[in-house]
Amino acid sequence: MGLELYLDLLSQPCRSIYIFARSNNIPFEFKHVELFKDSVLGKKPAAGSGTEQPRAGPSNSEGTGKVSLLKKVPALKDGDFTLAECTAILLYLSRKYNTPDHWYPSDIQKRARVDEYLSWHHANIRANAPKTMWIKVLIPLFTGQPLPSEKLQEVMEGLSTSLKQFEERFLQDKAFIIGSEISLADLVAIVELMQPVGVGCDIFEDRPRLMEWRRRVEDAVGKELFFQAHEMILNIKELSNIQIDPQLKEQLAPVLMKMLK
Repeated sequence: MGLELYLDLLSQPCRSIYIFARSNNIPFEFKHVELFKDSVLGKKPAAGSGTEQPRAGPSNSEGTGKVSLLKKVPALKDGDFTLAECTAILLYLSRKYNTPDHWYPSDIQKRARVDEYLSWHHANIRANAPKTMWIKVLIPLFTGQPLPSEKLQEVMEGLSTSLKQFEERFLQDKAFIIGSEISLADLVAIVELMQPVGVGCDIFEDRPRLMEWRRRVEDAVGKELFFQAHEMILNIKELSNIQIDPQLKEQLAPVLMKMLK
């Protein structure tokens, strides 16, 4: 049995794994798991020109529960071996497939810098960036009411603080987080920062150093792959016109509201 990756590209961690595997020519079977049902999303995205559409085929939501005890994506199945959590999966793939050293350097100090960023990321960038999508699109979609503008402003202020730290502490005057080449740290960071962009919060605007870093990351993984992986998130505003089943709204609205408390 070959490698299977259970992913939904609406998820930032899933996108990092998808981009990493594709850019390193790692052979895998894409098992699409829908974080939201087709009835919610309305339709699958149209096929791109000359690229494989990762959402093609039936959902594997039930299969994920059998692969990951946590019942969430991303999840990996390699023969009888299963693995959850984004960082663990990225490191497993880098080691098994002996990907180029720059992704997770053998140099102990460079590797420590990648580890440092990955540790910092969760309590800072990841703590704020995804909330923009919930505030601007998903919570209004399920509750039928927009959130106060103050809530978005609060999140954006927190994100702005994190971005300042990201530029000054991690990026500095380097091309990438650990130096002249891309690493797993850059990949994990960029997919998270594309989440606000998808809902109209362009955090790269007026931040030239951050914008140049983004362009270098896109070039390093390949622009076609980069935008293929982000196609759904960059079109997520289309969800605002979808009619949601009232019972589904009733079930999910309280859960979504708790996420922002």
